[in-house]
Amino acid sequence: MSRLVDYFVIVGFDHEKERGGLSNGIILQRFPEINWKDTPFHDGIEWFCQPQGWALSTERSEPRFYVSVLTDVDANRHYCACLCFNETVAITPTKPADEDEESLDSSRHVSNITHHSIMYAPKCLVIVSRQDYIDTFRNCLGIIYTVWVENLGVPLETLVGNLLGCVLVPPAGGPQVRFSIGAGDRQALQPPAAPPMPVTHNAVYMLLRLLGIHNSVTLWCAVMSEHKVLLVSLAGARLSAACRALAALMFPFRYAHVYIPLLPAGLAEVLATPTPFLIGVHSSLKEEVSELLDVIVADLDVGSLHIPAGVNIPRPEGKLLSSLQDALALVLQPELKSADSAFAPPPPSSSPPHMLDKEIRAVFMRTLAKLLQGYRHCLTIIRIHPSPVLTFHKAGFLGARGLSQCPFAVRLLDSMFFNGLVAERGPPWRPTDIWDELVQNLPEQLRLESLNPELELQHIQDLAMQLHLNENPNPQGVSTQTYSQRVLRPPEGASARIHQPPLPPLDAERVHAVIEEVTARNANNPKLSAIRLPAPRIIPPGASPTGAVEHTQLLLTNSARRLEVLRACVAATFECRYADARKSFPGVVRALRAPGARAALVRDLAARLPTNKHLLQHHQFELVVRLMNCALQSASALDEHSVAAAVLPLATAYCRKLCTGVIQYAYMCIQEHQVWTSQQFWEAAFYQEVQRDIKALYLPSPTHHHRMPSPREDDEYISLLKAQEPSALEIAAEQMRLWPSLPPEKQRELIASEESTLYSQAIHYANRMVYLLLPLEGAGRRADVRGDDADRASNSITNSVAESDSADAESGFEEADPGEAGNNVIKMVSRFVDKVCTEGGVTADHVRCLHQMVPGVVHMHLEALDAVARESRRLPPVQKPRIAWPALVAGEAGAGAALRALLLADGRGCALPQLLPAEGALFLTNYRLLFKGVPLDPYACEATVVRSFPLSALTREKGVRAAHAQLEHALHDGLQLRAATFQLIKVALDEEVSSEQAEAFRKAVARLRHPSHPLMHFALAPRAPPPADLAQPKHHTLKGFAKKTLLKTARRAGLKPKPSKRQKYVLPSSDARSLTSPPLMSSLSADTLSLEELELGGGAAEGAECAHARSLERVRERVYARDWARLGLAAAPFRLSHANALYTLCRSYPAVVAVPESVSDESLRRASRCYRQGRVPVLTWRHPRTKALLARSAASHHKGVMGMLKSSSHQNPATTQSGTETTSSIEQERYLATLVSLTPASRGELDDSSLSLDSLLLCCEEQQHNHTPLLSKAAGTLGVLGRGSGGKSAGGAGATRHFGRWGSLKDRRQPSHLELYTPRARLSAVDLDAVSGEGMARRAALYVLAEKGAGGAQAGVEPVPLDYPDARATKHAFKKLLRAAAPSAPAPPAAPAADEPGFLRLVEESGWLWQLRQLFQLSGAVVDLLDVQGSSVLLSLEDGWDVTAQISSLAQICLDPYYRTLEGFRILVEKEWLALGHKFQQRSNLAATPQQGFTPTFLMFLDAVHQLQKQFPLAFEFNDYYLRFVAYHCVSCRFRTFLLDSEAQRAELGLTPDERRVDVSRLGVETCGAGAASAEGEDGRAALGLFEYVERLHQRSPLFYNLLYTPDLDNPRSTLYYDPVLRPVSAVSSLEVWEYYVSEELSHGAPYEPDLWSDDRPAPLQRRLVVGGYDSISRCMPDAFTGLLERLRQLELELGHLPQKWRVRWDQLELPNTLELQRNASMCSGLVRVATRAAHRRGTLEVLARARLAAAPPPAAHRWAPAPAAAPARCEHCADLLWGPLGCGARCADCGALCHERCADALAAPCPPRLGPPPPPDRHAERPPAAVSQQYYEQFSSNVAENRTHEGHLYKRGALLKGWKQRWFVLDSIKHQLRYYDAMEDSHCKGFIDLAEVLTVMQAPPAPGPPKKCDDRSFFDLRTSRRTYNFCASDANAAQEWIEKLQACLQ
Repeated sequence: MSRLVDYFVIVGFDHEKERGGLSNGIILQRFPEINWKDTPFHDGIEWFCQPQGWALSTERSEPRFYVSVLTDVDANRHYCACLCFNETVAITPTKPADEDEESLDSSRHVSNITHHSIMYAPKCLVIVSRQDYIDTFRNCLGIIYTVWVENLGVPLETLVGNLLGCVLVPPAGGPQVRFSIGAGDRQALQPPAAPPMPVTHNAVYMLLRLLGIHNSVTLWCAVMSEHKVLLVSLAGARLSAACRALAALMFPFRYAHVYIPLLPAGLAEVLATPTPFLIGVHSSLKEEVSELLDVIVADLDVGSLHIPAGVNIPRPEGKLLSSLQDALALVLQPELKSADSAFAPPPPSSSPPHMLDKEIRAVFMRTLAKLLQGYRHCLTIIRIHPSPVLTFHKAGFLGARGLSQCPFAVRLLDSMFFNGLVAERGPPWRPTDIWDELVQNLPEQLRLESLNPELELQHIQDLAMQLHLNENPNPQGVSTQTYSQRVLRPPEGASARIHQPPLPPLDAERVHAVIEEVTARNANNPKLSAIRLPAPRIIPPGASPTGAVEHTQLLLTNSARRLEVLRACVAATFECRYADARKSFPGVVRALRAPGARAALVRDLAARLPTNKHLLQHHQFELVVRLMNCALQSASALDEHSVAAAVLPLATAYCRKLCTGVIQYAYMCIQEHQVWTSQQFWEAAFYQEVQRDIKALYLPSPTHHHRMPSPREDDEYISLLKAQEPSALEIAAEQMRLWPSLPPEKQRELIASEESTLYSQAIHYANRMVYLLLPLEGAGRRADVRGDDADRASNSITNSVAESDSADAESGFEEADPGEAGNNVIKMVSRFVDKVCTEGGVTADHVRCLHQMVPGVVHMHLEALDAVARESRRLPPVQKPRIAWPALVAGEAGAGAALRALLLADGRGCALPQLLPAEGALFLTNYRLLFKGVPLDPYACEATVVRSFPLSALTREKGVRAAHAQLEHALHDGLQLRAATFQLIKVALDEEVSSEQAEAFRKAVARLRHPSHPLMHFALAPRAPPPADLAQPKHHTLKGFAKKTLLKTARRAGLKPKPSKRQKYVLPSSDARSLTSPPLMSSLSADTLSLEELELGGGAAEGAECAHARSLERVRERVYARDWARLGLAAAPFRLSHANALYTLCRSYPAVVAVPESVSDESLRRASRCYRQGRVPVLTWRHPRTKALLARSAASHHKGVMGMLKSSSHQNPATTQSGTETTSSIEQERYLATLVSLTPASRGELDDSSLSLDSLLLCCEEQQHNHTPLLSKAAGTLGVLGRGSGGKSAGGAGATRHFGRWGSLKDRRQPSHLELYTPRARLSAVDLDAVSGEGMARRAALYVLAEKGAGGAQAGVEPVPLDYPDARATKHAFKKLLRAAAPSAPAPPAAPAADEPGFLRLVEESGWLWQLRQLFQLSGAVVDLLDVQGSSVLLSLEDGWDVTAQISSLAQICLDPYYRTLEGFRILVEKEWLALGHKFQQRSNLAATPQQGFTPTFLMFLDAVHQLQKQFPLAFEFNDYYLRFVAYHCVSCRFRTFLLDSEAQRAELGLTPDERRVDVSRLGVETCGAGAASAEGEDGRAALGLFEYVERLHQRSPLFYNLLYTPDLDNPRSTLYYDPVLRPVSAVSSLEVWEYYVSEELSHGAPYEPDLWSDDRPAPLQRRLVVGGYDSISRCMPDAFTGLLERLRQLELELGHLPQKWRVRWDQLELPNTLELQRNASMCSGLVRVATRAAHRRGTLEVLARARLAAAPPPAAHRWAPAPAAAPARCEHCADLLWGPLGCGARCADCGALCHERCADALAAPCPPRLGPPPPPDRHAERPPAAVSQQYYEQFSSNVAENRTHEGHLYKRGALLKGWKQRWFVLDSIKHQLRYYDAMEDSHCKGFIDLAEVLTVMQAPPAPGPPKKCDDRSFFDLRTSRRTYNFCASDANAAQEWIEKLQACLQ
């Protein structure tokens, strides 16, 4: 029994402290005046009596009732029931209200109160109690107030005394109490049935009614997750009820944080506390609390809930939350069930509010019971006596329930509420309540509800009735005698009486006497002591926690088959069948992703543990440790499934012996997991182990169990035995029941036993923590890591445990210093010991011993680690796969040690995931970089993976950090090597490869990639090293200098010594066709020089003429000379000139060149001064029918734009060109005139005049409007690519601004993406008329395809300015193509298409195909000019060795069928690329100094030939493999063919190969077999060229032969089917991505080394699996012809005959008569041919037309006006229908051009003079402003958008070690960018700075190396989030202006 009321307090207004009507409350009287011993009086009650503050008022108010809650230090709540009323007072101000003294409540603004003579002061009657009987308190205070107001004659002292001493309340479950306080009242008080159940009445229903379901559930989640919650309302009773409701909804949890249902205004600063709280405040404080950023505010009056942006409220997992909300809706809205019924039943009667309140509470209780289902199984008891101590295994519960990813559950288990629940409801022996019954019965209820959902509401109502009966154990109407209460209430208006006297002070002595009297009377009452408390009982554990659903992909992993594989792997490990164990390891790793499989593994390993220590062999130890690591790798730091706890005893039991006395345990190899660093894990594992020991302490002895021996010790029997054992909680309940009956000695014995159990386990776990926490590096060293990568776990060091961080100290530790790692371990173990020993009640002496023991354990373990580390170095390493060098080509040798590595998958290797990653080694030779290894996948480990590329093709090498699932946790150092042959080697280096070895490897690669001399390349390496010129001593005499110089020159010229005594050097005679023969020494007086004559300085003339004749004969036998002779360029009227015999005319030209016969050598020398690099025009091809000539040269020297401007200014006319320049220009004109005269078209000698360009124009115009779809496809995109115009039309206004009058600006800006390759619009009829109006009537004899602004025309010569892809554009396109074809990383599988562009899109963005298209158009124009027009063509572009060679070679292939053969293609390459010069060394980056980028000009030519071959598959003798072979070896440096830039360089290096070759192709049988290609030795290899090697391979097999080649030599040319000229389709849609870019063969590496191919041919009937990307499809599955030839060869061998050459057999085939196969031409095929030729000619016409438009004066701009309504017409730009009434047309006011409004700006046609009558004027038409006349500078003005806030020149400093460079900057406030250009005239920005990334703009100090004439104050810095940009303006004012403009944009 306890008191109902502890204290009665009267609180009044403190008049002494009154200031301005405000004051504090003061306690006037309190009873009893002396504190109770069990309940002290709390100060500060006066604050809570008036929540809004103590203030006088001018009006009387009704009495008010508040209930405040105070919480003491022991978390006990004290309820303060306050009855507040007003008393009349007379006020006389003692101090003015406006003095400086502030009121106590100065923080809150209160209006000043005007004092009247009569005012009302508040007074409060307060009851302070520990009991929660609010209605009783209200009644008692009301009776006291009524007695005083009505003056009933009852002394107030009697009422107060009876209230304090008479009323005693029984505990929960007690009977009803009836009492009276002495005023004639009758009252009843009923305690609840169960003690912990809260009493809510209607509070919960009120909360749901005010806030709604969603807000109420959200507010409940916030309270449960320990957030700050604030309730706001105008009514204090509503605040108290809401706080009571939220606390009740938490049941069975108790709110343990700050709980203030009604917070006074003066204590508002409490809201700033950092701890969670549940507080209610008056609505007047709403504005003050609105600024709180982490407080959730619920307005009860409005029904709103405000959640700050930074607060995240966790919610239950989806199914639980939805069931909660659905149940609440079912309770509050029962009509929802029948709302959709067709025949609605009568609405169900809703429950009364007090029952709805209980039903809502029942819903929340069921939700928490579902969440905590099975929680008692995770209770861990660590002490039973003297009082139970329990903990909760949170990780185990989360894992068993599958709630690890539920933030609500995790926050709830970590809260203080849950700790209180464990402490309160954890003991297994205690009284039970409704919650325990609910947890026990809920699983069965849920099972029934799943069968019948209608039962859910019934179960909720049943639980609600239990809650109702708990509040009302004896409801009225149940008992026969109804007790009627009588409570006095004042009459209405009693509080408004004017002459009501104040409350008199009470007599304290009288009150005390009444209390003493009543207390003595109650002490003798026997009924009060006869109350029985509820009896305790054993709490049932309930159902086990379930609900963990594994991932859908892991369900299969946990199947019986996977577990069988797991057991088989473990069995194979312990049975020493290591190969079987390793083969099944990938399946085991996949299976271990499931928690059930990990638990099965641990059980299996534990079952195979015979004793506490199991010594394993090395391989067994490796595999067991790897299994442990795989099991731990998938576990988290919480160890939800107790895998790490189960591994702990295994890690200290499994071990291996390193040597005598040194044993390595498994725990030394599994330390790198995160779970070991979690103290929560160690505590949970410790408590579980302690519980087992406590359970074993109280279990009966095992000897008492006489179990019958069973032959089967299976799992079912063991589980049955375990099920018969009592649980730890059951044992604890039984011990707690017996505890009072035990004698004290037995009790002390049990207490000591439990304490010693905890102490021993603490020692054990302290050792375990040291074992697993002390890192191996803590021993001071780390042993060498050894072992097989395939057998090593993903994050373990199996063979070694330590590696030396310092080279000294082999002992354990020095001076007992454990180091930093040891100290950290000591601290963590000490914290663990303190925590578990304090909770377990271990004595202080034992705790002190533990702290003293831990450092010693650490030191001893350090010594053990030292011994293990020392012996592990001596341990023989586990054998890794032996590194075997792969097969090498002839002359190839290793250049360094191989690096063991792992080949990772890149973007190309995604198609073969089973082959990569592969384990092997990275090899470096003097020729190649290659990787060879085997896949890690055990099911593909029999394959061999080879990836290689030539060392000279390496474009980029960088170090990467490689991470892969098969690698270790930590990232590995790796290398990424990318080659120009579209190969990528990305490897992760093995851990045994040191950083020094990797760095040495990279240096060797760099040294071999760029040798110091060309002779050091692989093709020439066997020769002697180049002479060290700088190291040789200087010549002392002139005679010696002359002798050495002449001898050196003779040797380089190829002079060979005769065997006579007087050795003479003569030119060797041979009939070989070699390009690199030495030059003709035409400037020497004699061709034979003897040593004596050289020494004496004399000359010998005998035999000179004979030797000279032999030399000329030899020169004319060169391949290009013989080709010129075949074309008739070596006979009159042409000749082969020897003017360049010593390469003095032009270093890049051959010794002989074909020129007109009338041009002398001296004229050539003079004319060469007019061309770049001296590359004078030379003849290269002659048309056999039209006799038109094809010549090539470099671009001629001409003045630039500034020179033309200067020449037009006022200068002295005398300062003109010199006489030499004039002579050179005259010779140039004469030379061109000679070419014109040699062209038959200039003399009108062509018989077929219908082939002129005029007829071509007419033909194209006729088909302009009525072409077929095929024709439109063939002639779709015919514009020429803009080289620098950004893709704009050359005839449009934009191009006019760029090229202007001269059209000679060569823009070297780098366009972005595809702007360079945007196809131009087709020329309209107006363009063609403008171009052909003056010049198309005549036909030029010579067309000079040159750069823009290349000089004027002359008679018969027409310059054609071109736009073409230069070397820079090719380099950038190739770089993008290389990244697209060989990406460095595989694309993510779930990446959206918009974020990750595909391969075809990347190829298109590279622009490579657009450049091919442009080459086809330009070469097609050359073809038409030579073949159709009959005019000669001179290619005069750039330096004459890049795009000139491409166009010339493609044109000759299209024109001459001879060049489509193997021999002809070789001659073409040697003539156009090798003899006439191409910078192979620079373009392929083969120089000694690395260049920037790789420019594959020759590769683009080969790709173009490949496109031709795809379109004309019957026209080429060679196949696609031949082109890919040449493309690969043009950069491989295996052959000398493509090493140097010109013939002169090859001659200077003495590259004179042995030309005495035997034409073995004439032999009819095979004589050398498979090794013919590699028969050459070291010296022979250096002299071997690529084409010689190809010829040898061609003789052996049809490797390069196109078996579909049909030359049609028998068909006359008059047939429709034979046309020797190829006219390809140049549309991008017709071009294909070359297989060379994307093909790969991992079986042998690059498929371009036939020497390395094995001759193993499978049996004819043997089946073989062929995999694309790994095997060579063409070799494994040859075509029919190749297969038949091979079959013939095998049959000849079987018959014992010597097999004949394949070409002999091929030529012996009887071909059918071609006339029989010929079919007549159809109309369809004829139309296709006509359309193709027309489209081709149309492209040629547009090339010429655009060139003339570019050279024409700038046309006038159109003046557009809206077109009036007219008949339908066609747009002159897009040719679509234009209908006037739609109002979408525009017409030029000058020329009458008509087009769409959207096409007006894009129309490329100029504005010629008016062609017809002007259109009628339109008054409403607006004329846009257009400049009619433009000056020179305006023609080069910028073409960017007009969004220019500010612009000007600024100096910008580049990156590190770079200087200042002036740029043109434009500040764009619309796009928010700062763009910069190379010059003001540029239209494409070089880059931009996003202003969104700019942080600051400020003035900067002067930087080092500033620009000239700059001010110190003109520097400023612009700092972004990425870097800092340094700028320098022209002066300080300009810099300040830039700073202001930039800052304005940033604001």
